[in-house]
Amino acid sequence: MTLIFALSTHDVDNAIFHVASALQVPVLVLALVALAATIFELGSYVVELQGRRRRSFGTLLQSTDAARAALDAGDRAQARQAVSPLTRNPAMAATLDFIVQRARTPGADSQLNKALADFDLESQRRLGRTRMLVRFGPALGLMGTLIPLSPALTGLADGNTTQLSHDLRVAFSVTVVGLLIGAVAFAISLSRDRLYGQDLSDLQYVAAVVSDPALVGTPAGAGPVPVPPPAVIPPPAAASTTWTQRRS
Repeated sequence: MTLIFALSTHDVDNAIFHVASALQVPVLVLALVALAATIFELGSYVVELQGRRRRSFGTLLQSTDAARAALDAGDRAQARQAVSPLTRNPAMAATLDFIVQRARTPGADSQLNKALADFDLESQRRLGRTRMLVRFGPALGLMGTLIPLSPALTGLADGNTTQLSHDLRVAFSVTVVGLLIGAVAFAISLSRDRLYGQDLSDLQYVAAVVSDPALVGTPAGAGPVPVPPPAVIPPPAAASTTWTQRRS
């Protein structure tokens, strides 16, 4: 019975060893693919930052007021042209176009809310790529580190220093690549989360201004109605007399 258990354990160990050894090349290839994807996402992120250098709150106000004035005049083509400076990616351009086309039409409120929700989902989908790289990078690095250690230890036991140095070099190199992928992807994900949240906020502002019935006919560029300060109510005379009596 002990011999059968020993043989079965030995067979399982060999099977696991062969599976791990067979995964070495796929893990190294996947690590290179993940590194290439990270470089591509980094380039796309730099392009996105360049497109947002022109963003300002004043531009948002001017474009929205011009689009609202064009809709007041019934010119949707002019309204679409007015909001074109606000576009920073194809998804945002499509959403702005939909807002201008459907604003002030029957059932527009639910349709605009759906368009904004779809834009948010598309932003989350783009963020999902770098978020996966945040997890995949270190995982591939760890697998690429542990797999070559077994033949490295075998080479150490046999006195084969050439094999030992080669396997350790591969293990440490994959570790560095995996950590680099995770760090860069994490930084891109954090920054993009803020940028896409800002884009959604701008779209919500445009949709609210151009479709609000209370603003129809309001001159473009008009500021908010000033709110008078609250009136100061003097304290009751009895309370003042009581306080004076207490002090005396």
